Formats: sequence, structure tokens, C-alpha cells
Amino acid sequence: MRWMLCFLAAGLAAADVTVEQVNKALGLELFVDASLWDDDAKAVADRLAWPQESETTNDASYRLYPKDDYRVLGSRPYSCSFLAEQAKPSSLSLMFANKGDSVSIESKAAKDKAKAKERDSQIKDYKKAIAEDSKDLGDKLTALFGKPVADRMGQGRATSEVVRRWDWNGHAFLLAAPKDEYVALRILSAKSADEGGRSRVTDAELFARAKTRVDRRANGDVILKDIPMVNQGPKGYCVPATWERVMRYMGVPADMYVLAMAGQSGAGGGTSIQGIANGANAAVRSGGRKIETASVKIDPASVSKYIDRGLPVMWVMYSTKAYNDLANSRTKEREGMSDVAAWKKTLAESRKGQKALQPNRNEGHMCMIIGYNKETGEVAVSDSWGPAFEERWVHGAEATQISQGTVMVIGF
Repeated sequence: MRWMLCFLAAGLAAADVTVEQVNKALGLELFVDASLWDDDAKAVADRLAWPQESETTNDASYRLYPKDDYRVLGSRPYSCSFLAEQAKPSSLSLMFANKGDSVSIESKAAKDKAKAKERDSQIKDYKKAIAEDSKDLGDKLTALFGKPVADRMGQGRATSEVVRRWDWNGHAFLLAAPKDEYVALRILSAKSADEGGRSRVTDAELFARAKTRVDRRANGDVILKDIPMVNQGPKGYCVPATWERVMRYMGVPADMYVLAMAGQSGAGGGTSIQGIANGANAAVRSGGRKIETASVKIDPASVSKYIDRGLPVMWVMYSTKAYNDLANSRTKEREGMSDVAAWKKTLAESRKGQKALQPNRNEGHMCMIIGYNKETGEVAVSDSWGPAFEERWVHGAEATQISQGTVMVIGF
């Protein structure tokens, strides 16, 4: 009862706040009226100037990695994104000081003294910045809406957040600041917040989607459609970003920053594969799914048993320069491929005398295998680096050369 009275008091104070006051405080032209949730998602993205990151049959996402001088509520966000369902906004996420974006991946890997000193300084500074952003943002939201209430969002112990919550006109403003991890401001509907930010796509609906997601092209390519893109940005979050993509594809809410916390990612990136699987397990199981791990050869025969069921394969490998150069050139060369026999001949010729790709333990990476072609022996790979890397092709033998041998799948 005490909690409810505090909540009502905060809500009554917030009810008098105008759209103009909210936009001015945020420093964004976010609202045009008292409800964001009935707006057209692309119109929202246009007035925010946040580019589209991904679009599938059921949802879309928009993300901006802003310049250093970009401010929201007077503080610097490193990532600004929002999700849309059926062309309507469903949630926004603004990530302020955090252990991923605040430490550059280049400085983390630095070996010379000057860059190593810069890295150490960034690690020290981001922890201080988290505390400062948490206080500043909390103070400004309180000045705008009144005192917050405590709440918890998410599912699964490792992937849930303790938040301060302010409600205004059916919108919940949630401020999360787990120690030494990040400061996040999330905006979602009050109804969704009341449900803990949880949602679940039923098995029947997911089975129905799976049937339409396997695209069998005339040239023999078998590709999964409707996998959301998540651009990890300039940090080593390939593992959390890949997991977010697959979890959302499988109807389980996810956020790469929360997953990085669950996987105990290091400053600037670097995530334990098993750690993130353990951390995400409760959320995946709450969504009615399960995690499968296997050691397989990376070729069409091995991956087809997953792809044919509509399941993308999370692949642990070594993303070397030689591999990426090959994937880029091969993908460009086969673009629009329709004559399978001619392409097989070209592929065989290009692989004659080709040096084997060499693993490099400093280039550990996770991406997805999203397709295959049994006739040509190729597999399709998707990296969390934006649309240009959504579908690249390499031969199975080449993929096996730089594979770490482990794949993971979220299944029914």
C-alpha cells in the first residue's frame, strides 16, 4: 500500500507536465502529442534523425551512435535506439556511460605505452561517468516528473534490471544503473512496464513464422529471412549483439547491453561464450525456448538441419582480415548468381592453390550462419556490423578453417 501511494503521488505530479516540457527537458523532438505509441515509427525516426537499423515482417529498429556533442537530458548518450512493432513505436533505449562504448576497442588491444595509458584512463573514467550520469539523469527526471518509484524489469536474474520509474501519460521512463556496467534510460508503455517488460511469442505463432522464414531461392541458396540486425557499434560486443538478434528472432526480448552484463563482458568488449549462455538461459527458458550447443563441421550438410527448421546458428570463429577480405570479394563476385554450374566452376577455379585460412586467437568472434547452398558447398554468414554485413558467402571448407568448432542454437 505504501508503494502504491508513492506511485500515485508521483503520477499525479507528472500528469500536469506538458509535451513541450518533456521535449525541452529531453532535448529531443520525441513527442508531438500526449501519446507516442500511436505514432508512425518512421515519422518518429525522421524527427529524431535516427537511421533505420533493421526491418522485418513484424518489427523494425532504429539506432544512432551519436557524435560526442549529442546530448539527451544534458548528458551524452553513446547509443540511441528504438524498436517498433507493426509500424508503431514499442520502446526506446538510450545508453549513456557504459563499459562497452566508453572504452575504445582499439585502446583495449593497445600494446604501446601511450595507448595502454589511454586505455587505463578510459577504464577508470567510465566508472566515474556511470555514477555521474546516474545522478544527473535521476535528478532531471525527478525535477520533471516528481519522485520515482523502485521497480524491476526483465526476466531471469542475470538479465533483469532494478530501475527507478517515472510515469507520464501512459509512458514509463525507466532509469537503470547497475554498478560499473551502464546507465540506461528506457521509455516504454506503462502497461509493458507493469508487466516487467516481458513478452512471449506463442509456440504456435513461432512455428507459423518459421515456415515463412526459410527462403529457398531458384539458384539453390537456402536463406533465413526476418532476422533483425543489431549493429554492435565501435565496441567488442559481437557476442551480446548476436545473442540479441537471435533471441528477438525467436520471440524473446533482449538487449545487447544487458546481455553483456549477464556475460560479464570486459570493458570495451570481450565476452565469455559460456557466461552469456548461462546468463541468458533463464530469459530464454522463460520465453519457452531452449539453448542447444554442438560441435560441428561448418558445411551445408551440418547447418542445414538447423536452417531448414528456421533456426539461425550462432557460430564461434576467428574473424581474421584474410577471412573478411575473402568473404567480401566472394560475396560481391557471386551477387545475382543464377547459373549454378557456371558459379561452381568459377568457385573451383578461384579456390585452386588458395592458401588455407589461418586462425588467430586475437580475432575471436561470434556471428551467425543463416543459410547454405548444397550444390556449391557454401554457407551464408551474418555479422552484427550493420546491413552491409547481413549476408556474406564463403565455402564450407573455408569456414571450417577458421571455426572454433562450437555452434549454439536457440530452439523450440
